[in-house]
Amino acid sequence: MSEPPAEGRIDLSPADIEALDERWARAWSPTEITRRLADAEAPWYVAGGWALDLFRGRQTRRHADLEIAIPAAEFGAISGLFPGYVFDGVGQNCLWPDASAEVLAATHQTWLRDPSSGDYVVDVMREPHEGDTWICRHDPTIRLPYSEIICRTADGIPYLRPELALLFKAKHARPKDQADFDGALPELSPAQRERLAELIGHVYPDHAWLALL
Repeated sequence: MSEPPAEGRIDLSPADIEALDERWARAWSPTEITRRLADAEAPWYVAGGWALDLFRGRQTRRHADLEIAIPAAEFGAISGLFPGYVFDGVGQNCLWPDASAEVLAATHQTWLRDPSSGDYVVDVMREPHEGDTWICRHDPTIRLPYSEIICRTADGIPYLRPELALLFKAKHARPKDQADFDGALPELSPAQRERLAELIGHVYPDHAWLALL
């Protein structure tokens, strides 16, 4: 991935970062994004904490945003399904409003913004892949067919399988990540727990969660 351009970048102050909570307060629900992506041909899924709540069949906490992930090469097709909205590129404490192709090539995260209100409604992760094979952004040696990483709720909402959602959360293990792990762990099947232990052991061999798996 190339270095993102300085041109057009807005560095976020601590006050700007704090104000993001309000800008995300009206984020779409998993049901709403599924409705809006009904015509999408590319594979996509709900990620993050929402993915674990969809696995558990209920909302267990407040979510600061809604994250979905798509194959990076399909961003053009997916973005065309949101007329009237704008995608902002996202970096570490910075934004590129109405991201250019150069910004998109150098980042993996994009926030969909309603220009009439300034609200953000969905966080779109553009994930590495080779054709129909998903590549884990945190460890590119982990490669799986999209058909094996996406689960669906009874009403058809696609979400990242829990073992992989928890693998991403293992990187930082913030309080909300720990709460998600603690809540999901009793609901994982023995095979899912074994797979999660294998994944975390591969990427983070000294992780504290391994003792609980």
